[in-house]
Amino acid sequence: MNSRQLPRPARAVLIGAGGRMGQALLAAARDSTGLTLTAAIVPPGSALLGGLTPQGALRYQADLPSALAQADVAIDFSAATATRGNLAACRAAGTPLLIGTTGFAPAVEADFAPAAREIALLVASNTSIGVAVLTELVRFAAAALPAGFAMSVTEAHHAGKRDAPSGTALTLAAAAAAARALVPGASAAADIESIREGEIVGAHAVRFSSAAEELTLVHKASDRSLFAQGALAAALWLSSQPAGRYTMRDVLAIKTAT
Repeated sequence: MNSRQLPRPARAVLIGAGGRMGQALLAAARDSTGLTLTAAIVPPGSALLGGLTPQGALRYQADLPSALAQADVAIDFSAATATRGNLAACRAAGTPLLIGTTGFAPAVEADFAPAAREIALLVASNTSIGVAVLTELVRFAAAALPAGFAMSVTEAHHAGKRDAPSGTALTLAAAAAAARALVPGASAAADIESIREGEIVGAHAVRFSSAAEELTLVHKASDRSLFAQGALAAALWLSSQPAGRYTMRDVLAIKTAT
């Protein structure tokens, strides 16, 4: 796909429509250009099942396979325990899938490589464009700073977030460690501190500190809609990609091309 071309319009199935991010995506989709939500999926037995979404455009349903038959891409922000089943359904339907769920079992990771040989698959611990930029800045700093700088990550989220550390914190730490491993004599280890309190949407800080100075890279989210907007943009981009494994880094390269 030529990065200067606008993605073609696409139809998307939203999996996990009843959760915090699901509700944010339903709201953001009203103003989306090019991507139309055609199904709002919730688990069987959900109290929402059969009811109208807040926007009144869709009814909550549980039949994922039939929804995928009418879609160009799927967006999964459901429970981590459902990731494997949702991935299998998308493979069977040949539908590209964006997974924004975090906290799934490590064994699920083994399913991603074979799935990516059949469908376009984007796994993102965070769909914020700002966090994608932050990750690149972390990579640059980790590779550029000399040995003697220690690394640490602090993340804060609302009290109801189940996984700790957050998927974003783990992604940032891994990006820093991979780059830091190329610096002779430097430690690639990064301590992670997790905070769960109140209604914090999300805050992440990566610190590089030596005896003489400190560099801190910070991202703070004040509205969950930014994650929804990033997810919708990423899903629209993914809908026209060939089979393969993608990240928000790939989406960012398309969005920032001049």
